[in-house]
Amino acid sequence: MQIETLKMFCDVVETGSFSQAARLCHVTQSAVSQQIRVLEERYGQKLLMRRAREAVPTPAGERLYRGCREILARFTDLELEVLECSGEVLGTCALSTIYSVGLHELQPYVKRVLATHPKINVRISYRRSGQVYEEVSTGSADLGIVAYPTAHPGVTVVPFKEDQLTLICPPGHRLAEKPRVSLRSLAGVDFIAFDRDAPTRKFIDRAFRAAGIDVRPTQELDNIETIKQAVELGLGVAIIPRATVSTEVKEGKLVTRSFADGNLSRPLAVLVRKDRSLSRAAAAMLDALTGGNGPGDLQRAS
Repeated sequence: MQIETLKMFCDVVETGSFSQAARLCHVTQSAVSQQIRVLEERYGQKLLMRRAREAVPTPAGERLYRGCREILARFTDLELEVLECSGEVLGTCALSTIYSVGLHELQPYVKRVLATHPKINVRISYRRSGQVYEEVSTGSADLGIVAYPTAHPGVTVVPFKEDQLTLICPPGHRLAEKPRVSLRSLAGVDFIAFDRDAPTRKFIDRAFRAAGIDVRPTQELDNIETIKQAVELGLGVAIIPRATVSTEVKEGKLVTRSFADGNLSRPLAVLVRKDRSLSRAAAAMLDALTGGNGPGDLQRAS
């Protein structure tokens, strides 16, 4: 059995599509189908089934997928160990991140690591918080970035930075006329919130309860970009990380206001799988993110 066959199988499981897996592997769709048939003949059972036009693993396929991911991860590590005998830092760092950080805050850190190690390929995937934990714990990602980190089996949490939260409102809104606003001043104001499951939403809800006010969102949206657009349209105000709104403020589309109650912030952290050694590319990216808290310090951090 060839490594390429295992990768094709994993790509089908992860994308849910034979055609997308074919594009990832630079082969035809029929070639992917043929390799899946080879695997099913080898194990004498179905490994994939169709559900709502999507390819999903059977119980046997799920078990094979988990094992294949471990084999592929170890093979990648082995290749890098051999290649890095030259002394150069190269290879790919798979980084899974929540949307807001990936879109608005990662670029300076990626530029920093590439300035020193230009042969590194940083592959960024934008995910929901729960998916970031899953990808790091399964080895699909070398590193992950989340907000409001929590303990998770098999994952080391490394502090990254603090994001300041700010109120955003359209120009001309009555709250935009104040240099600072209190949380209590949001009572009765149309408020646009994150989805209930988002860690930032849970923190903001706790802040409202601590301030003794009941804010009932008029809309609940799943990402910051949509929230900003809704506020631009005058549908309400919102609380989001300040770093995500700098462009709209410069263009005069939105106004930010700090809080009279004191700073509201969200902690960000880098996630690293505990039982897997980082490649030199991933270690270099981690150093760029954390200011030098490299793999040697992770055991102490955990």
